[in-house]
Amino acid sequence: MQLVVARIGRAHGIKGEVTVEVRTDEPELRLGPGAVLATEPAATGPLTVEAGRVHSGRLLLRFEGVRDRTAAEALRNTLLIAEVDPDELPEEEDEFYDHQLIDLDVVLADGTGIGRITEISHLPSQDLFIVERPDGSEVMIPFVEEIVTEIDLEEQRAVITPPPGLIDESEAVIASSRDEESGEPSGDATTGEASSGDTDETSKGDA
Repeated sequence: MQLVVARIGRAHGIKGEVTVEVRTDEPELRLGPGAVLATEPAATGPLTVEAGRVHSGRLLLRFEGVRDRTAAEALRNTLLIAEVDPDELPEEEDEFYDHQLIDLDVVLADGTGIGRITEISHLPSQDLFIVERPDGSEVMIPFVEEIVTEIDLEEQRAVITPPPGLIDESEAVIASSRDEESGEPSGDATTGEASSGDTDETSKGDA
């Protein structure tokens, strides 16, 4: 199985290094020295990682045969693709690869269907499920344990307990109105806490 593990960004310096937008939770494995990666467009690759380092919080890679800024800049926006065994599992029990999560049914605790996971969005603070509703609309669900309470790969489903307004915006309006009537602050705390990323250890995606 082929999975996108990174996208090449701009050239860095004059010795062939490039910045990389990482799309894997295991960059040391997928993007380490010696890794041979297919590319999109295919004509650009394959590329072999010669060296890598972190600079100002960003991963920099240098590939074999890429020796100057011009050659590095020519790789910009190239996708890096790793060959992954579909039966391979992450090291941690509560971690998942994107391909394990895509197409899972998303349901409430009572079994009510919400939709189907079509994409995993990896943000700096947390991961998001992009869920397609039966009516064709989409909803974004933070992959944090306060909201995603269970991932059942055998049953092919993700169980969620969403805060008011996450799935149905009218619920947030009603909750806000109640808070105003009672003189209490609006209920942003639940959503803010859920999106803080403090429990992001459970929200592992890509290969």
